[in-house]
Amino acid sequence: MAKVCEICGKKPQYGNNVSHANNRTRRRWEPNLQRVRAKVDGTVKRIKVCTKCIKSDRIEKA
Repeated sequence: MAKVCEICGKKPQYGNNVSHANNRTRRRWEPNLQRVRAKVDGTVKRIKVCTKCIKSDRIEKA
């Protein structure tokens, strides 16, 4: 399953771990996704939503 918010489309971001010796290795920041029962077009579905969308009431919980 993709780690993407189904409301706002937020995805993982990529960057580097940088050590004290300035060694760089790739890393990623995952969005904080939760599986929520929400009303979508009048029907109840389970969707993956980021916590920012849950807090800002962009979804209507079932």
